[in-house]
Amino acid sequence: MTHKPKEERTLVLIKPDGVKRGLAGEVVRRIEQRGLKIVALKMIWVTKDQIDKHYPKDPAWVHRLGEKSLGTYQKYGIDPVQALGTADADEIGKMVRGWIVDFMVSGPLVKMVVEGVHAIDMVRKLCGNTLPNLAEMGTIRGDYSVDSPALANSDKRAVHNIIHASETSEEAAHELAYWFSKDEIHDYKRAEEDIMF
Repeated sequence: MTHKPKEERTLVLIKPDGVKRGLAGEVVRRIEQRGLKIVALKMIWVTKDQIDKHYPKDPAWVHRLGEKSLGTYQKYGIDPVQALGTADADEIGKMVRGWIVDFMVSGPLVKMVVEGVHAIDMVRKLCGNTLPNLAEMGTIRGDYSVDSPALANSDKRAVHNIIHASETSEEAAHELAYWFSKDEIHDYKRAEEDIMF
């Protein structure tokens, strides 16, 4: 199968904090303004089982979550043992993953399929850094979130960063197949496509 750059697809989830703050329309607006198109869209309230299957359980991914937390603690001079009872990246990663799952079932979310030229990279750029305190102004997270992992971990909760977007083409393929059936994804042409590319 040939790769068609204009038809690349990615999954976007507007997390419960984004929905509760009324930012779903703003997220859609920014995606569409960029020249990308929404080809599927639905609000849902996920179960713990659904979201648990969405997030990887891969030990390397869980370890990376723990490493990120340890890096934040080191940056801000926080003792992880005092804060969380351990300095083990794997144990901290498991805690963080659990907090993420709990957060994602705390309210409805909006799931969507976004299509367009380099959709995966473009949406990630629109979102900004996953850590809002590091996200550039002008990005969704930079403009609408002030949370940080240091604060989230001290409250034993997930970082409130408004949005999830697939990171790689492999992740996008897995997530799209998990969250949408083929008949829920629509094909259409935006009016300005002939002008834009």
